[in-house]
Amino acid sequence: MLRRTRPSAVWLVPYPGLGASQKFMNIAIAGSSGFVGRALAERLRGTGHSVTAISLRTQPPPEVFADCQAVVNLAGEPIAQRWTAAARERISSSRIQGTRSLVAALRQHPLAVLVSASAVGYYGSRGDEILTEDAPPASGFLGQLAAAWEQEGRAAEQFGVRVVTPRIGVVLGRGGGALAQMLLPFRLGVGGRLGTGQQWMSWIALDDLVSLIEFAIVDSALSGPVNAVAPNPITNAVFTRELAAALHRPAIFPVPAFALKILFGEMSQVLLEGQRVIPQAAVRAGFSFQLADLGQALRQAISA
Repeated sequence: MLRRTRPSAVWLVPYPGLGASQKFMNIAIAGSSGFVGRALAERLRGTGHSVTAISLRTQPPPEVFADCQAVVNLAGEPIAQRWTAAARERISSSRIQGTRSLVAALRQHPLAVLVSASAVGYYGSRGDEILTEDAPPASGFLGQLAAAWEQEGRAAEQFGVRVVTPRIGVVLGRGGGALAQMLLPFRLGVGGRLGTGQQWMSWIALDDLVSLIEFAIVDSALSGPVNAVAPNPITNAVFTRELAAALHRPAIFPVPAFALKILFGEMSQVLLEGQRVIPQAAVRAGFSFQLADLGQALRQAISA
């Protein structure tokens, strides 16, 4: 299944970072209907690119990529659910098998670049350790899943595709993601820290994330893992205070760890453990974050 949209003629202008002979790119997106995918498609069309929406629920036909220069893989079953055996299978197969089928199709029509999503869950819970892209994966479910997910994507390097695997943190933006689930209790004045609140949160504003993905597409020097997080990770307690302040509400009702474990089972570790991740590769490549301050990012998302 595919759906292609092209920008109107007014947008067909050279994009910074592309060669002078290339006015715009045709970019395929798997997961274009999701929270990040919708924002990315809008951004890419706005900067002059064409967007082709593809589905990885079935094997994508290789001819889809015949006139594409790049593909972005954001597809995957949501992590935020109770991890039953069936849910684990859906979470894993949507990433591993989906990416494998994508790369198989690309083998017949290699293109310039594949940006294949990963997650900061790759690192597991590491306390206060500062984590760059060089840190090894964790041994738990999410760490091994992210490592295998990246490996499937990087298989495309065997036939000349430049592969970037952004390890995405907590995405903050309007219209979805983690923030949409947090707003109601905080607006009602019953929000609070999770557990001790000392777990690190590596976050990124939605606008910065789509900019970083676009940057990864057009910057031919960037490859491999890229931490897609703001330069300033914070603890859950700090995040709670900043969100409450942005909403002009108190944050005095902490959620005890045992309650989260009862509600979510093993998945509660995502909420109670964290990673102190910094975007070393993106900064070294010259990417500039526009919303590196958490308070500013929250206020912008809420006001929008």
